[in-house]
Amino acid sequence: MEVHDAGLPQVLEACIGALGTGEPAAIAVVLETLGSTYARAGTVVLFAQDQHVGWLSGGCLEPEIERCALQAASEGRIDWMEIDTRDDAALFSGNAVGCRGCQRIALIPLGALPGCTPVLQAWLDGAGALRLALDASGGVRLACDTQCSEARLPVQAVPWSAEQTRWNLQWAPPPRVLLLGAGPEATPLVPALRGLGWRVTVNDPRVAWRERCALAVASDGVEAALAEGGPFDAVLVMHHNFELDLQALHALAATQVSFVGLLGPARRRDDLFTLLPPAAVEALAGRLRSPIGLDLGGRGPHAIALSIAAQLQAWRHASALPVS
Repeated sequence: MEVHDAGLPQVLEACIGALGTGEPAAIAVVLETLGSTYARAGTVVLFAQDQHVGWLSGGCLEPEIERCALQAASEGRIDWMEIDTRDDAALFSGNAVGCRGCQRIALIPLGALPGCTPVLQAWLDGAGALRLALDASGGVRLACDTQCSEARLPVQAVPWSAEQTRWNLQWAPPPRVLLLGAGPEATPLVPALRGLGWRVTVNDPRVAWRERCALAVASDGVEAALAEGGPFDAVLVMHHNFELDLQALHALAATQVSFVGLLGPARRRDDLFTLLPPAAVEALAGRLRSPIGLDLGGRGPHAIALSIAAQLQAWRHASALPVS
C-alpha cells in the first residue's frame, strides 16, 4: 500500500540521530485505520529517551504511546497498540480525542534492526521508495533501493482481531525543490516546505544574497545547480534579478521539471518571454506557474512564502484548487 507522511523526512533524520547515539528508540507506525483518526495509515513517529518526533493523536494520547514504545525499545521486541475511540464512552474519557476512529499501530525497536541507518539515509537522499514489510510473527523488513534491514524479533500477540497478519507499506521518495534565488521569501519558505515534507535546496550566485540565507549555496550556473541536487520535482525562479531569471528560464526550458514557478507580476513574465527563444517559451508552456503562489491575500515575504507553499502542496496532492 502506497502511503504518505509529510513529516517523514524529519522523523527519519531523528531516527538516524538516535541510532547514532545508541539511545533506546522505537518507531510507531500506523498500519491501518477505521473511521475518523488524527493520523492515517503510513504515519511514522519516533519515540526515544529524550525526544519525540511526529504526532499520532495531536498530543492527548502520546504519553501512553511513548511509554509503550520505550518499553518495546528497551526489550527489543515488536509491540502493538489499538486506539479505538468509536463508541460514545470514548468521547468523555480522560484522554478523549473526540474522533470516532480506530488506529492500529506497530511499535518497532530501531536498535534491533541491523543496518537500519543506510536504509533510512538512502530514502532521504531520494534513492527510491521506502518499503516496510511486517508480519504478526515478528518478521520485519525495511528496504530502499539496494539497502535492506531484515530481522525476526520477539513479538507480542496482536491485540485486535487479526483479519490481516501481514502489512506492506511503501513511501515514495520525498519531493525535491530547488529555489533559484535567496531573496527575502526564501527564509520563511524553506522551513514551510520542509515541514510539508519537501527536500529543499537554495542556490544563488551572489555572495551577499547567500549571506542572508544560511542554507544557500552557489553553483557554476543554473545547469550545474540542476545537476548537483537533482532530479527536482519543482524549481522556483526567484532571483529578484531580470537577467538571472532569464538565464534560469532558458536553462529550465531544456529540462523535464514538472513545476516551474516564477516570482513576479505577469508583466515581468511577458517581458522575459520577449527575450526567450520561441522554442523555449513553448517548452515551458504547461509547466510554468507565473505569477507563482495562490492568491491568499497579504503582502510581504511571509505572505508570499505561504502562498507558494500552498500552491506546491496543492499541486503535489493534485488538489482541486487552481494552481496554474
